[in-house]
Amino acid sequence: MADQKPNLGKVLVTGADGFIGSHLTDALVTAGHDVRAFVQYNSFNSWGWLDHSPAEVRENIDVFAGDVRDLHGVQTAMKGCDTVLHLAALISIPYSYHSPAAYVETNVSGTLNVVQAAHDLGASRIISTSTSEVYGTAQFVPITEDHPLQGQSPYSASKIGADQIALSYHRAFDTPVSVIRPFNTYGPRQSARAIIPTVITQILAGQKQIKLGTLHPTRDLSYVDDTVAGFIAMAACDDAIGQVVNLGSDFEISMVDTVALIREIMGANIEIVTDDQRVRPDASEVERLWASNGKAKTLFGWTPTHSGREGLKSGLEKTINWFSDPAHQALYKADQYNI
Repeated sequence: MADQKPNLGKVLVTGADGFIGSHLTDALVTAGHDVRAFVQYNSFNSWGWLDHSPAEVRENIDVFAGDVRDLHGVQTAMKGCDTVLHLAALISIPYSYHSPAAYVETNVSGTLNVVQAAHDLGASRIISTSTSEVYGTAQFVPITEDHPLQGQSPYSASKIGADQIALSYHRAFDTPVSVIRPFNTYGPRQSARAIIPTVITQILAGQKQIKLGTLHPTRDLSYVDDTVAGFIAMAACDDAIGQVVNLGSDFEISMVDTVALIREIMGANIEIVTDDQRVRPDASEVERLWASNGKAKTLFGWTPTHSGREGLKSGLEKTINWFSDPAHQALYKADQYNI
């Protein structure tokens, strides 16, 4: 049956406490998969966004607290797991200018630990998470997986390194690694470092002057449910082993037009103010991203359910509704910029 649950065995999700990772964990558990959630160790016993997952999800996950920079911890977490979905990473581009070494340690060395542990323990499938930022400013559109890679920030450089480490294990040791490359994912639980939550939270806080960075670049925006579906479909696809696959909506929109759409949906009368601390260095700004998602459709039948302007509007409405819940608003500091 086409809608039958894929047999993924026991699934390890690293970065399960994060934005995409928590949604992915929710979806896997809800579908009946056996999931171990690898979360960042902390003294507060916090599971990150998994603390806000439905009770039936929290009650049915095996949580492991550790650090992907620690090989022993990664090996311990991975024991008994068949499928590994590796999402743990440092992802803030502005913070990568401040602390680039942390990105190498977490993103490159952390990925090395994951694929080394998978190789040693004989995991049957490893999906390593990349980012559209590895392409840099588009040299042609839509961007296929053959597009040249260009590190325009320490973050993107670290992810290029992580991708190549992961793929090298497939080539050198036949480790069953694939690289999934989501374009800009948005939705409930996203950090306010990203533009969509930044705009929404400032409007909900009653601010009339919205502080933002550069608005002329274009992006390919994917609703988080589509990204999650892509992860699960790729994990079940034997033909995806050794492959790099984009996940994107195949729709390009500028940030200024995205802000205008949010303003329209929320009925907000706002003024945009450029905040210099949110502006990337000129040569570091990625000016244009637009995904080709044909490979994902060909390999494992994935297509986004939120595509084009109407699809984006639908996803933004769901995102705004989530942020509009006072309990969710209380989790964000709309008056502060966090790099």
